[in-house]
Order: sequence, then C-alpha cells, then structure tokens
Amino acid sequence: MIAVLKPNATKEQIEKLTKWLEDRGLKVNLSQGEFYTILGLIGDVSKVDTDLLEGLDMVDSVKRISEPFKAANRKFHPDDTVIEVGTPTAGIKIGGSNFHIIAGPCSVESPEQILDIAKSVKAAGATILRGGAFKPRTSPYDFQGMRSDGLELLLEAKKQTGMPIITEIMNVTHLPLFENVDIIQVGARNMQNFELLKELGTIKTPVLLKRGLANTLQELLMSAEYIMAGGNHNVILCERGIRTFETYTRNTLDLSAIPVLAELTHLPVIVDPSHASGMARLVEPMSLAAVAAGAHGLMIEVHNDPPNARCDGAQSLTPEQFAETVTKVNKIRKAVEA
Repeated sequence: MIAVLKPNATKEQIEKLTKWLEDRGLKVNLSQGEFYTILGLIGDVSKVDTDLLEGLDMVDSVKRISEPFKAANRKFHPDDTVIEVGTPTAGIKIGGSNFHIIAGPCSVESPEQILDIAKSVKAAGATILRGGAFKPRTSPYDFQGMRSDGLELLLEAKKQTGMPIITEIMNVTHLPLFENVDIIQVGARNMQNFELLKELGTIKTPVLLKRGLANTLQELLMSAEYIMAGGNHNVILCERGIRTFETYTRNTLDLSAIPVLAELTHLPVIVDPSHASGMARLVEPMSLAAVAAGAHGLMIEVHNDPPNARCDGAQSLTPEQFAETVTKVNKIRKAVEA
C-alpha cells in the first residue's frame, strides 16, 4: 500500500503519521519527490483503516499495490534511484540520467595483467574496474580465481588508477574481505541465494544483482527486494542474458528487459553484453542496442591477451576493440539524447 501525501504536508505531520503507522507493525518507506511525498507501507496493511488514512487532510490518495515486490516498486519511489559509487569526490553516480561503463577482465590473473587492463580501459572511457577474484565455474577443474590474493591485486589497481572496483561475492563468509570493494556483484548463479542477499541487506555498499540464467523479471525484483528489505537500497540490476532454446550464442540477451524494468522499478539497470553473447564480435552490436534501449550502463569484459585468458577469453575484447566500442557507444548515446 502507498499513501501519497499532499505537497503542503509538513515534516512534523509526516513524522507523526510515520510513527502512527510503525506502531501498527508496518515498515514505512519514505520517498520524497519534487511534487509529492510517498509513504510506502510494507507489512500487514489490513491493520490500517484505509478510509481513515485517506480522510486525513495531509493525504492525497491511498493505493494498494498488487505486485509482491514493494521497496523496488516504482509506485513506491516514482523518481529514479541514483547510487553513488566510491568516494563523493569520485563523482560517480549510477542511475537517472547518468551512464557508466564497467570494464575489466573476467578474472584477475597477475599484478601486471590487472594493472595494464585497468589503465587501458580507463583511458578509453571506463569509469569502474571489474575483475573476478572468486570465480564460479561450471566445472570444478576450471580456474576458480585467485581468491583473496586477487582481491588484493584489484585493490592495488584501484589505488594506482583511482577507479572504483566491482567484484563478485560467492559466499557470505567472504563478506569481511569485501570491506573496501566499491560495488559487490551477485552473480547469476547466486541471484536466489537468499541468505547471502539478506546479509548484503545489512550493509550500505552498492550491490550489482545479475539476473539468473532462467529467472523472470519478477524473480529478479524479488531478489532485489531481499536486499532492500534489510535496509540496503543501493541495488543495481544487471541483465546478462537468459538461457533459451538457442544454442548459437552463449545466452539470449533480453533487451526488452531494459524498458520493462524501467516501468516496474526505480532501480538502475545495466547490461552485460559479454556474458549474454559469449562472443567477442557480438559485444559491440549488443552494447549499442542496449544503450538505444535505455540502459544506465554497460559491463564489458576486456583482456590484454584474450587467446591466453584463464577465463572467458572468447567473449573478451582487446583494449583496442574496447576503445572502438566506447566511441560508438558515445555516438549512440548522443543520438538517443538528441
């Protein structure tokens, strides 16, 4: 349920109403826009007399929400959520009218490799560095990442380049290692690891939540709800392709998810064209299509030596290919904004 307050509602009135609702066991999510203030009510709303609430002078209207996701629902929060990444001086904000490109290797392999790639993607226009330290692999015999050592190398690259970093968490017990990570990524395989999501709800670090291989958009939003219900509203959604009957590409990039999510939620949506296609030559056209569809950003895998990469070399761009893609992406952005 949401209560839309009139523009002339005072701070004291809002605080008094909020306390009255909380005393009835409801969680109140306050969203203040340019013209209206909205109170999102989460819990057993049957305890609230709707007629009484709507009859208050400060209340413009009361509406029930049928969707199971509440905090992530745009009806609760009409304005786009804008998430600040890194230090305030970095000036990196994801969501709204902002656009950012996250780039880097699938996995951290050596000090020289991650630093070389970090410098090249930053020069080309990337603002956030990605790199896998803990790697979920289908085969137990494949490279599983450098783990905590990889995290240290990522942090060193961050120190030398000034780029915020994003890396994937696989287990809740690893969370203390991620204290200085700027964005924590939850991969497709962990999208419904609810115990992990609950724990990520207790911190304030932004979380990038990837859509599962065969999950619906509602299921993605319900996973985001787990994080937000714990108090962490800094959630970024990521469309990375879903598994369909098509086998030519690694996955099928669901571009329709971008505008649909824009209708359903206020959370920013970025696209990972690398995992979606699994082919380096398809990353550029899928990136351009994602920008045209309204994505708030891209996550692109870049490696300085793809044929010898220890993980996902086939879908990784070289630094030169990445620079060319960024140039074209910027042209599409200008065309869309015109």
